[in-house]
Amino acid sequence: MSKAENPLALAAGLTAKTNQLCIGLEDGVADIYDLVTPTTAELLRWWFLADICATRPFNFHAGQRQAILNAIVAHEVLNAADLATLYRAAAPDALLTGGRLAEVLQAKHGHPKYCLKMATGTGKTWVMQALMVWSLLNRTAAQAEGIDDPRFTRHFLIVAPGLIVYERLLDALRGKQKDGERDFSSSDVARYAELFIPEGERELVFGFVRGNLCIKDEIGLKATGNGLIAVTNWHALVEGEEEPEPEVDAPGAPADPQRVIAEVLPLAPGKSAGNSLEMLDRRYARGGILDYLAALPALMVFNDEAHHIHEVKKEGEASEVEWQKSLSRIAEKKGRGFVQVDFSATPYNDVGAGKNKRKVYFPHIVVDFDLKAAMRAGLVKSLVLDRRKEIGALPLEFKAERDADGNPTLAEGQRVMLRAGLQKLKKLEADFSALDPARHPKMLVVCEDTSVSPLVTQFMRNEGLTDDEVMTIDSGRKAELGEKEWAPVRERLFDVDRHATPRVIVSVLMLREGFDVNNICVIVPLRSSQAQILLEQTIGRGLRLMWREDDYADIRHENRERINAGKEPASLIDILSIVEHPAFQSFYKELMEEGLAGTTSEESDNASSAGDMITVGLRDGYEEFDFAIPFILREAEETLDHQRLDVMALPTFTAIGRAELSRMLGKGDTFVSQDLQSTTLFGDYRVEGAVMNVGGYNDYLARLTRRIGQALSQPLPRGRKVADHHANPYMQVNTAELTGWLEHYILERLFGEPFDPMADENWRLLLLQPVVDHITEKFALALVESEQRNWQGETEVHPRRLSDVAKLTMRESASLPVGKCIYERLPYPTRSGGLERAFMEWAQADSSVAAFCKISETRHDFARLRYVKEDGLPAFYSPDFLVWAEKAIYLVETKAQQQTTHPNVQRKLKAATAWCERINELAPEHRDQREWRYVLLGEVMFHDWRSKGGRLAELLDYARVRTTGDSSAQLSLV
Repeated sequence: MSKAENPLALAAGLTAKTNQLCIGLEDGVADIYDLVTPTTAELLRWWFLADICATRPFNFHAGQRQAILNAIVAHEVLNAADLATLYRAAAPDALLTGGRLAEVLQAKHGHPKYCLKMATGTGKTWVMQALMVWSLLNRTAAQAEGIDDPRFTRHFLIVAPGLIVYERLLDALRGKQKDGERDFSSSDVARYAELFIPEGERELVFGFVRGNLCIKDEIGLKATGNGLIAVTNWHALVEGEEEPEPEVDAPGAPADPQRVIAEVLPLAPGKSAGNSLEMLDRRYARGGILDYLAALPALMVFNDEAHHIHEVKKEGEASEVEWQKSLSRIAEKKGRGFVQVDFSATPYNDVGAGKNKRKVYFPHIVVDFDLKAAMRAGLVKSLVLDRRKEIGALPLEFKAERDADGNPTLAEGQRVMLRAGLQKLKKLEADFSALDPARHPKMLVVCEDTSVSPLVTQFMRNEGLTDDEVMTIDSGRKAELGEKEWAPVRERLFDVDRHATPRVIVSVLMLREGFDVNNICVIVPLRSSQAQILLEQTIGRGLRLMWREDDYADIRHENRERINAGKEPASLIDILSIVEHPAFQSFYKELMEEGLAGTTSEESDNASSAGDMITVGLRDGYEEFDFAIPFILREAEETLDHQRLDVMALPTFTAIGRAELSRMLGKGDTFVSQDLQSTTLFGDYRVEGAVMNVGGYNDYLARLTRRIGQALSQPLPRGRKVADHHANPYMQVNTAELTGWLEHYILERLFGEPFDPMADENWRLLLLQPVVDHITEKFALALVESEQRNWQGETEVHPRRLSDVAKLTMRESASLPVGKCIYERLPYPTRSGGLERAFMEWAQADSSVAAFCKISETRHDFARLRYVKEDGLPAFYSPDFLVWAEKAIYLVETKAQQQTTHPNVQRKLKAATAWCERINELAPEHRDQREWRYVLLGEVMFHDWRSKGGRLAELLDYARVRTTGDSSAQLSLV
């Protein structure tokens, strides 16, 4: 298929352009940084710089990253005011064939409009929140500078297709509901603030979300301050049917009483609610919501599961649904101030029937991260069909039948499929509970209509399940229960991952989207529709990973390799089993041909669902081999002194010459204001490419001083923003001295020659990003190396024992049985783990070692070490082993020989040695009566010493790091 014929040509063209602009994004040198606002540049650094990402436990994956970047490039870099303009900039050839040009020129595409095609379970909500933060912070920064930038807004409308997605969105923004109250600390905004929002902006964003969020009943009624986040389902925005034309009355005929009442009382109370003012208010507000939203000067709309807003009646002729009409009305007077961002895993409509059936994709898709890409990246469960002989022998009559009295009853084929699903579920429950009792796999049954779901529920009861073990949720459930009764059902439904019951969830359409749980492992689709979009949405309910920890990454990778090779997976860890009827298996044909979906059979019943994953606990008598790591909770008195910096010994700035810096600087602009009373002139310099806006050289020195102080705190702010109130300010009592050192360095050393900042406003060169980064990095390292910590008095110490982690999960095939360890087995990496395995074998066999243990980076998180990297950024590090020998306790890091001289490995060495020195200053009873020592062990020395019959304890004592009195690098256990 040529590019011109590609229905996703816009996504392909925009992705290629974006990737070109983002070369070097992780290193902070990409072209995109120069093409966006300073606020966007700061966000891009915070989100994607490699050094910052390394300090976080969670980051955007590749699919989320592409979606965010494509949206920013389309909206901010290409500055596309409508869909046709975006096509001309990113995919002009696509407008030359078919009816695409006429389609994108329609009025409903006359504003910025982007559809993000992302597979279910790949974190669309995170992308939505990132784009909201992007627009909010840009609009706020523009307003602060008196600029009206129409590309950005502080008004947002988030639209869900139904109640389940609606509740999920409120969970993400307001927090999960418990006992009728929402806890903001459990919201995505708060839990993942370290990712979404630079530290200096968090209070602003938190305050905006908490103060401006309106649920569907509050839109247009709740007072908000300079912004809005309205969350609703689309039904609340669809106006009622048009009133019928008035009837013509004959002169003298009596008037219809109902018409008279309707004209006098346009809002009549309903029968069920009586004269409830709340009900009358809600009816009136529904008509006013559209007026309220249409009157806003600007609005960014996020449509979750956006395939609901399109409907194609026949090929080439689209019929707008009511929701699209509402969007058009809201957008009518806003121009480019109306921005539409659609999210969908299935942004297409099925057109035609039989062999002529095909997909018609939405024209505004700007990124394509489909199910296949998500599977290849290991971001969702792998898919397998449960092929059992009895299922393969099913007749094609798989719909519910009716008995002699006309009552619906389950067909025999449906009963066979349900029994197969239950059998699979019971096996998963047994095997997974042995691995982790807190994991509770679930089965989802998708019924063809609401008349079948009660039959399935009754069938499950007949199979021995209790009422608590089966939960029925369908489109009529909320109406049957009422709001108060529905609330606890909803709370239980969204919390099923953490509880053993329900085991089986029965649904028709209500759980088709937005049901974001992780533990759906078996799906039994009892439905007659062959629409591909429904099939994809059904599978989507079970795609989210259940075993997200790094411990299971290797077995997930192996399963994908086996499925790709046409083999059955070795385990069912993060496998979604579909008990499918043969009539629908053609849907999976393409996935299976590409090695992305596999099969399981009855033979797998004899193997463990967990594969060779095992949970290893503490051995009997583990106390003999336990390690107590000392944690200093409080120093009786601690002082932090610094040696005076020798600024003339610091490196000069040589990356770019002064002449080239001047060309980068440009002329710049000066904005001057005049006070009307004192006639004093004042203003800020605004320099293209600058990191910060300052009012003069002295202001620059003050801000740079604070920036360097914060560079040594956690987490590290980046970009032009510097937090005014940092949680852990560094060197706050030495700012005057630090400022003096900075000025001395700038005047005498920075450029390798004397520099006069006041001559011809040369100081503006210091505002440029490369110069600021150089000064910050070199001073941060110099300050850390100049630290001298002094302790006086008693120290409060608390030990953390490795046995606090009572269990480790590992692959049996990649682990060794050990005897001198608190655990019965220890794992090693399946790839490049030969040196670690050899070390464990030697430690086990050598009598000079009394005890040893491999530190788990994920489980022994308290044994992490913090250090400052070569570039001045903080990072974490876990040594490989703890070894207890006669003379000392050793922290051992094993490395391939070529890695031992890496600069960051050497910084880890210095910092770990400094930590050991501090521990050795403690009283002997706080350190197991032994000294603590650090060993960086290269493979050449290891194999050489072992081949000659040496003792491991002697090797560690020989190879330990010896200090020369220079404890320059500091490090602490966290």
